Amino acid sequence: MGRPRRARRTTISTGTTGRAIGNTGPAHPVRVEVSRLTKHFGAVQAVSDLSFTVEPGSVTGFLGPNGAGKTTTLRMLLGLLHPDVGTATFDGTPYAALPDPVRTVGAVLETAFHPGRSGRNHLRVYCRAAGLPVSRADEVLVQVGLADAGRRRAGGYSLGMRQRLALAGALLGDPAVLVLDEPANGLDPEGIQWLRGFLRHLAHEQGRTVLVSSHLLSEVEQTVDRVVIVGAGRLVREGTIEQLRSGADGAGIVLVRSPESVRLADVLRTGGIAVTAEDGGALSITGSTPAEVGRRAFAAGIELHELRSRTSGLEEIYFQLTAGQEQFAAPSPGSTILEETAR
Repeated sequence: MGRPRRARRTTISTGTTGRAIGNTGPAHPVRVEVSRLTKHFGAVQAVSDLSFTVEPGSVTGFLGPNGAGKTTTLRMLLGLLHPDVGTATFDGTPYAALPDPVRTVGAVLETAFHPGRSGRNHLRVYCRAAGLPVSRADEVLVQVGLADAGRRRAGGYSLGMRQRLALAGALLGDPAVLVLDEPANGLDPEGIQWLRGFLRHLAHEQGRTVLVSSHLLSEVEQTVDRVVIVGAGRLVREGTIEQLRSGADGAGIVLVRSPESVRLADVLRTGGIAVTAEDGGALSITGSTPAEVGRRAFAAGIELHELRSRTSGLEEIYFQLTAGQEQFAAPSPGSTILEETAR
């Protein structure tokens, strides 16, 4: 009879804090707070008295035209630039003072790789520099869908694959906060759909704090819970998309169509409701709700063919809020160069 087999010990990889590293979420949620940030580059004021918060358990979109100060703000948040005035903190602590920054914040501001290194080795270099187990490289490659490409040279990666590899690097420390600048750049439609679900999973299911800068407004609208819009270095608006809609032109407007639109307009105006006739025979109603309009039409015996709220999408709201704050604006279609120069 042979010697009894010894029980195998199961080990869990840990970082410098001793906390297990995995993909179940951070040890505690972290709130990001930007307070009165101001930054000048010579005579140019890139950011001016900017304040906003990024809450844990949510995806926050960071939006604004080119030159609005987004990248400068993110660099100050990550300790890469020193603000002239103000603070940017993670649960009250600046990035430079975090005891274990790689475990608190993962960031992607740009993608840069040695073209001769494999994606796996690229991540292993970062693991060793951060004091993380090299096994994390393989774990995050699986998370971002690059497990089969990990041994290939990064120089042969497509733009979308490089974006995924950069995201994998941000995930190495299993951080509570992710700060991502244009993470969907170069991704195909399937990749963008995957990223949307992945970021929402990290925030909603794992309680992480996700801040995403992007110009893909239609995608942002499907991904984020809140938005922070900046223009000319200042805060333009902060809140959920529904909160933005409530303050945008067109919010609180009811559209209705009826073969008896004239009589319907008279009924509504008699009740103190503002009514405007639009092209195509529709009535635009402010200061009321679809339910109220429907009730009054029913009481008057008026047939309705359409009754709905008119809500603004994020793209429409964004352009309303940032109009005139573009760094470089091209001429309007159909206008002449002389007309634009005279403005």
